Amino acid sequence: MLIALSIRDFVIVERLELEFEAGFTVLTGETGAGKSILIDALAFALGERAESDQVREGCARAEVAAEFRCGAPVQGWLAQFGLDDATHGADAASVVLTNVLVRRTLDASGRSRSFINGSPATLGQLRDLGELLLDVHGQHEHQSLLRAPAQQQLLDAHGGLQEQVREVADAFATWRDAARAREQAEAARDQAAADSAQLRQLVEELHRLAPEPGEWERVAAEQTRLAHGAALMEGARLALDTIAESDDAAQPRLAKTAARLEALCAFDPRLAPVLAALAGAGVQLEEACRELHHYVANCEPDEGRLAYVEERIAALHAAGRKWRTAPAQLPALLETSRMRLESLTHSQNLEQLRAAESKAAAHFQLLADALSSARQRAAENMGRDVSRAMQELAMTGARFAVRLIPTDATAGGREKAEFLVRGHDSGSARPLAKVASGGELSRIGLAISVIAATANLVPTLIFDEVDAGIGGQVAATVGRLLRELGKSRQVFCVTHLPQVASCGDHHFAVRKTSQPGGRPLSSAEPLVGNARVQEIARMLGGTEITKLTEQHAREMLTGR
Repeated sequence: MLIALSIRDFVIVERLELEFEAGFTVLTGETGAGKSILIDALAFALGERAESDQVREGCARAEVAAEFRCGAPVQGWLAQFGLDDATHGADAASVVLTNVLVRRTLDASGRSRSFINGSPATLGQLRDLGELLLDVHGQHEHQSLLRAPAQQQLLDAHGGLQEQVREVADAFATWRDAARAREQAEAARDQAAADSAQLRQLVEELHRLAPEPGEWERVAAEQTRLAHGAALMEGARLALDTIAESDDAAQPRLAKTAARLEALCAFDPRLAPVLAALAGAGVQLEEACRELHHYVANCEPDEGRLAYVEERIAALHAAGRKWRTAPAQLPALLETSRMRLESLTHSQNLEQLRAAESKAAAHFQLLADALSSARQRAAENMGRDVSRAMQELAMTGARFAVRLIPTDATAGGREKAEFLVRGHDSGSARPLAKVASGGELSRIGLAISVIAATANLVPTLIFDEVDAGIGGQVAATVGRLLRELGKSRQVFCVTHLPQVASCGDHHFAVRKTSQPGGRPLSSAEPLVGNARVQEIARMLGGTEITKLTEQHAREMLTGR
């Protein structure tokens, strides 16, 4: 339900802060005072089209914020988009009511920004959220009753068919999945045979080749070493000669130099560190000689091994080129191909898929038949109940009916609902969307809303001047019906009729004044006690309030 509305510089509203309660709330005021502007501001906050002239003249920006208390459906939607600001009780199965804050700004250039719980939101998100929060009756474009999905939902809810609808949707999804699996199996049957033959050849060839993980890197490195064996041997021998075996080798020369410095150290100890460094160098040269001798002894060229390694490299390279993969990836290709071949070999039998589809289709048909029968009964009951309510609302001779139109099988069943209205006894029934009179459409919406109050999931309903063209006892009936509806939903009504206004649980008066310079300014205030009596008396008697009209107003408020 709507609990607060804040408006800044919107049309002729400068600054307005309103708080609301559950039940039936009426909005009254002189014509042109700005009652509908409050509804327009709320619609603007929930994503309706914005125009730059909605910014109050002389101001840079308009802003409207609306706070709602909401339950599980809205919280689920918010969580889906990461916009939830919910709190949960100790029992995870219980739903804790929480609030959602919607805010939208509009600058003088026509650019708007939107926020849900402080996070930026798109206009589409605002509209989707708005459909879960409230429904505005009185303007064609705002009424969910004109949308086919809403008509279907209202019928199902009126008949208590939500569980059957869910079962039919689940059965349809199962049938659709089974049909898709069968279609995919049929389409892939020939391709699977070709794939199996190719995979089998690949697996057999690579199995014979037996590539190992990391083998390509190892044989490539070994081939490089073996191919350069002569150069490696020559380089090692040259190093031995240079270090120890030639006439002018480094090792004996270093030994002579160290011996000479050792004799000189007796004269100057500062040469000792140099002598120590040469000793270390001698040890390292000796170690290098041992390693070189070992390398030369074990580095004889192996022509047979080189031929084998080159042959293995050629085989791996050829296999990689044939199967369009890098030689290093051949072991992984073999493993994945084995798995794919096994999957194709053991895939589900096509006859089993066809049998599963047939079983799913039969189950859907059974549930859809039961839903169709239940919908027919619900359509008859809803038509009778709404028609009776329409008679009470001065629509003499009018009749309401629900037509079920057969359709192809869908998740919603095998029919769609269409609301029909007959304006008088001799008239023909027409779709509700084609009803010309806005007042007539509003009263039909009121009748449906009252009858389906327990079924309508939208928690807040707004009726914008549903009393157009009626008066007297019918107006009192409208007020009574709205008050009755307010027992299960939060209801707002913009009205000019005292009979309707006197039925409200809460009352707001909208006033328009003039600022210096003649600019209009609209405001609203809650009415209680004598202030409310005065407003009802004004609605009864016009600008001049007499004791008689004031007494009549008191009687209307106390007798409601």
